[in-house]
This record gives sequence, structure tokens and C-alpha cells, in this order.
Amino acid sequence: MIRHETLRTLEFDKILSAITGSAHSDATRDEIALIRPLADGEAIARRFGQVGEIRRMVQSGLALPLASFEDIAPLLAAVRPEGAVLDPTELVVLFPVLRIITAIAKQFAYRADIPLLKELAGHLTGFPDILDELEVSIDSEGEILDSASPLLHDLRQRKRSLTERIRRRLAEIVRETGVTSFLQDDFITQRGGRWVIPVRMDSKGMVPGVVHDVSNSGETAFMEPLEIIGLANELENLVAEEKAEMIRIVRTICRMIRQEAESLEEQFRTLVCLDLLNAVASFADSLNAETPGINDARFIRVNEGRHPLLALMAREREAGRVVPLELALGEGDQVMVITGPNAGGKTISLKTTGLLHLMALAGIPVPAVSTSSFPLISDLLVDIGDEQSIEQSLSTFSAHVSNIAGILGRADERTVVLLDELGTGTEPVQGAAISCAVLADLQERGALVIATTHLTDIVGFVHKRDGMVNASMEFDRATLTPLYRLKKGEPGQSHALEIARRYGLPDRVVDFATGMLGRMETEFHELLAELKEQRRRHEEALAEAERLRRDAESQARLVRERLIAADATRREAQEKALQEAKEIVRTARREVNAIIEEARREKSREARKKIDEAEALMEAKLQEFHPEETLSLDTISEGDTVFVKGIGHDGTVTAVDRRNGRLRVRAGAMELEVAAADVAPRRGKAAEAKIRPGSGRKMAPEQEPARELKLIGLRVDDALGRLEPFLNHASLEGYREVRIVHGKGTGALMRAVREYLDGHPLVLEFRPGEPFEGGEGATVVMMR
Repeated sequence: MIRHETLRTLEFDKILSAITGSAHSDATRDEIALIRPLADGEAIARRFGQVGEIRRMVQSGLALPLASFEDIAPLLAAVRPEGAVLDPTELVVLFPVLRIITAIAKQFAYRADIPLLKELAGHLTGFPDILDELEVSIDSEGEILDSASPLLHDLRQRKRSLTERIRRRLAEIVRETGVTSFLQDDFITQRGGRWVIPVRMDSKGMVPGVVHDVSNSGETAFMEPLEIIGLANELENLVAEEKAEMIRIVRTICRMIRQEAESLEEQFRTLVCLDLLNAVASFADSLNAETPGINDARFIRVNEGRHPLLALMAREREAGRVVPLELALGEGDQVMVITGPNAGGKTISLKTTGLLHLMALAGIPVPAVSTSSFPLISDLLVDIGDEQSIEQSLSTFSAHVSNIAGILGRADERTVVLLDELGTGTEPVQGAAISCAVLADLQERGALVIATTHLTDIVGFVHKRDGMVNASMEFDRATLTPLYRLKKGEPGQSHALEIARRYGLPDRVVDFATGMLGRMETEFHELLAELKEQRRRHEEALAEAERLRRDAESQARLVRERLIAADATRREAQEKALQEAKEIVRTARREVNAIIEEARREKSREARKKIDEAEALMEAKLQEFHPEETLSLDTISEGDTVFVKGIGHDGTVTAVDRRNGRLRVRAGAMELEVAAADVAPRRGKAAEAKIRPGSGRKMAPEQEPARELKLIGLRVDDALGRLEPFLNHASLEGYREVRIVHGKGTGALMRAVREYLDGHPLVLEFRPGEPFEGGEGATVVMMR
């Protein structure tokens, strides 16, 4: 198993931290922090495959329907004991979890192109029984809904009716001639849950009733009139019955959760796993990462590799591209020694290779082309950085030797070893001798080794030994600047004298140092010249091979372009046909809406549902050709024009709520609030603006559409037939509030009207009327 110190040294933890940025839950972030390189090739291939399937889904516009969710493990633990009852506010955390699992289960149900994801999550159901019970019983704030049970609905109706009776009677009492003179004020309030009126303290005996409280000044007694005590007691009985019924409802829900606790926990774990894979896929997409090969042949091949943290930094700062790394080891050579100037990129090359290797073993796509490949190993051993330890009285050299000794004890044919600044920290000749011995020992043990050094003696040793190869970081001698490109087969130079001269060291000092180099420097440069000549001949042969390859690619590109042109023509024809079909559906929808005013309610809804399904199908097919654009909330300002998906028109942004991610948009005469995710760039589809009274041309009073609809005396079917056109006209006129008068009667017409309004796309919310608005005999509707 690869040690934690190695992961930290190569900054694998920072990769995991970057991945957590795309997670939707703390539970997922905790799991991401536990990702480690895997020793099982099948497990690595499985994770690569799962991440690849998610990335292909995203590319096709069908991303996983994930959203923020909480860890439900504490809730499941709390509800497991028999008889345990949770507070409704605690049960709210189940809503997003069950809805996400349900959506994923539906998404996966009919797909045949994601076998690995279906193997992982094919058992997901979302527990529809529990979700349905929660949705009809508890709202998003944890309040028990009237729809939780018929008894609760009846109790609350009776409680509201009785409360209204008490308020009406109190209002009459404070206006009675025999009481008014004893009152401190004419308002009605509550004290200790009882309805009271304010009576002057010196007159409390003149008003029959019970004192429940006294004002801070002591001048006002809050009295409950004697004649409403019975009604108030009846109201308290209803409150107690309501509370008992609410407890029963919550107890029933908790029992359902308890029975499915084990399955719930299993499906939640699967959701966390999917969220983890989705976060890895998002991270890979951000780097244009690809899936490398994992080999058993013990070789490393990095093609166009970029250090992921440098790539992320360059993207965030828009600081240009990272120079890609080309490195190959193990296909003929077992040990590579990289030389070159300081700050030339040697250590970055070492860290890039090591970090990409760790990511590949963890099943995380790497920022390199897919021809890259890494061996399946048991350990990655590193000695990188200044390991000086004051606490242990170790110098830099001592610390390095101690670390390398440990590496020699663990190295074998299934390990990769990375050594930085080999042989430094002591006298150069002895340091070089120790380094050569270390490289030879590691080679005999079968390990793959990449090392960096400044010592010339090591370069000569590597050049003469089979299975070892020199490499260098390219350097522009004319400008004395590093090029950060690795060149295999040719050792590098430190260029210390040239750099020293450029940065101000006196010429006499540099010249004296040059003379000190002696014969060793001459022999070294002769070796470099020989190697460069060999490299020149090799590069000429490669250039010819490259020319032939480009010719072949040119022919292949021509064929691909022709195929793309043919495919574009076909897609254009399909899109045109789908646009025509969509227009047919819209025409049919207008005709159906006209019929709805006379048809029976059930049939009209069924017809409208079929038209909605057909239009949605056409929209989905068109989306395949034009993936929907989105807008970042940070780029939206007041006054901007955006396309509102929910109404299919452009609108003007009037307010931006960045904290909650919502916008207020005016479209024609309508003004509505939408989530930032529900808008897209403007499409030039302006909503029709009605000419309102008082703005431009005057509208005659008889032409203004009514703000009130009277349905009293009508049968349910006839009433609902008038309701739809009334709502349409009110929406087009931009009315924010309208009233529907249906009377009380048996309550059948009232319930039918409110059921019809519930979930209607034009209705924001509705409520019973206040006493002056008709009470329960009327319904006040707030339009979107």
C-alpha cells in the first residue's frame, strides 16, 4: 500500500480537495477524502469505466440529476429503536435524498449504454411509498400539512371556523354600547392561548369574564368575556385533538422509515458513490483529462502530460498553457537520470510523473493523452524536497540518506522510485559515488527509477551502464532561459557559469572558475558532442517518419471532414422536420385549449396532458442538436434580457438575489420570480405586452377583463370550464390577485376549484377569503 507520506509529498491530497468542489454532500466529501490508489487492476478499470459513462452522459446533455443533499445516516440511526419518533423538521432531510434517488432510478431504467453504472445503481428505487407519504404530510419547513390525513384536515377546518366565530363575536362585543365605555382600546388579542379584550383595570368588574393577563403599566386587564369561554374551551379541545393526530401521522412515517432503514442506508451509500464518481468526472472535464492505460509490463509512458495543479492554476489565472511532459521509461531502460539547470523543471517533471501515476491507480483520469500508460505497482517510493530535521538532529544529507535507506529496503520489481537532487548535501565526489551505488542497487532489485541530479560523475556512470539512460531539461543558451521540455538520451548542463555571469558575478571570477574546470569539463563536453551528433541523425530519421505520418493524417482528415459534412446535412434535415412537428403540436395545443372551455374537466386535462407530453418529446429531440445554454448568476445584472424557460419568452431582469440564486423577471405584463438555472441567453422571443388602462390608449371600462369570477349555482363541470379561460385572461392582463366566488354549500364546488388551482402553472398560491372577501365561500388566487 502506498504510504500517506508519499501521497502528501506528491500533493495527491490537493487533487482530492479539488474534486470535492463538485460534490453535493458532506458525506460525499468525506468519501472523496478517503480515495487512495488501488492495487486491483479490475477495480481501477471499473472506476475509469464508471467515470467515463458519466462523462458521456454529460456530453449528451443527460447529466445525473444530482443536487445538494444531507447525510441521512444520523436520522436512520435515531429512528431505528422501536417506537422512536422524530420531529417533522428532522424528516425534511429525506426529501432531497429520496427525490434524487427516484430521478436517478428513472433515468437509468431504460438505458442500455451505461452497463457499469447500472451494475452499481440498478437496484435504486427511491422508496416511492415513503416519499409519497412525506410529500402529502410534511412541507419543506417541517410543518404538518392538512393533506396528511382526512381527520387532520377536518380538525383544522373546524378549528379555523371556530376561531373565526370567536373573533366575530369578540368584534361584536367591543362594539356593544354596554361594553365600549369600559374598554382601554377596541382591539382583540390573545393571552396564554385565550382570546381577550383590553378592559380598564378600574372597570374589570363591569365586564363579565376571566382576567388572563395585565399590562406592564397595570392599567389594562386582558379579559376573556364569559360568553366565549365555552367556545374557547371547545377550540382548545380541537387543538389537543389536532396535536394527537399530528403525532400519530409522524409516528406512522417513522415506522415506515424504520422498516426500510437498512435498504434506505444501502441506497444512500449508492447515491454517495454516484456523487463521488460525478465529482471525479467534473474534475476530469475541467482539465480535459483522459483515461490512461494500466499495464502489467512495468513501463511508464507519459504523453503530453501536465501537472494537474499547475493546469488548474493556469486556467484560473488565464496565465497561458502548461508545457506538456513527454516521458517514457521501462521499454528498454529501467533507470532515468535527469540533469539540467536550477529552475529548469526537473523536479516538476518528477512530481508530474508521480502524481499522474497516483491518479491513474486511483481511477482518476489524468491530464495527458490516452496513449499514456502506467504500471500496476505495489508501492511508489519518493525522496523529494529538503528533509532536514532539527528535532532529530539530522542534516539535509543525513535525512536524505536515511530516507533512501528505507527505500532500498522496500524496493522490488513492483515499485517505482522517484529521487530528487540525488547526491547533494555532501562532498560531490563521494555524493556521486553513493548515488551511483544506489541506482545500481535499485536496478538490480527490478524497480523503475527516475532521479534528478547536478553531479557530472553520475551522468558518466549512467551513460556507460546498460538499462540506464540520461535525460535533460532543454535550455536556451542564447537567452539563458529554461524551456521545460524533457529530452531523453542527452544529459544536460547546469549552465551555472553563464547564469552567474548574467546575474552580475565579475568576469574575473567567472574566468577563474572556468579555468578550474580542467580536463573533467573537456571530457564531459566531448561526450555531449558525441551524443548530440547521434541525436541529430536519429531526429532526421524521425522527421522523415513524421512527414509520412502527416501525409496519412491529412488523408484521414479529408475523409473525416466529408463524413462530418454528410452528418451535418442529415442532422439539419432532421432538425427541420422536428421544428415542423413542434409547430404542429403547438397548433394542436391551441385548439385543445379552445375546446377545454366546453369539455368535461377530466377529458380536458387528459387532452392537455397528451399535448404536453408530445411537445416535451419534441423539445427533448431538438435539445440533442442544440444543447441548452445556461447563464452564470455572476454574469447577470439588473436590466439584462434573458430567456425564461418556464414561459418560453425573453424577459428583463428587475432584481437579482445572489444569496438564494433567484431572479425577478418582467415579461410583458407579467412579473415572476425564477431560479437562476431556469434562464438562458436571450432568444429574441419577447412576451406580448398588453395595453393597460392608464398607459397610452385608454380602455373602456366594459372592456377590462373581470378580476372576479362568480360560480355560485353552477355544476362542478360547468364551473371548471369557466375557470381555465378566466385564469388565462387574468394572466395575460398581468393581474397579481383575483377572486373566485363559489359559495359554501356542500363544499363540493369549493374543493373542486381548489384542487384545480393546486399545481396550476399560472397560479403562485391561493387562500380562503377573509371575512370581508367572502370567507370560505370565496378563494383568493395570487397569479405568477
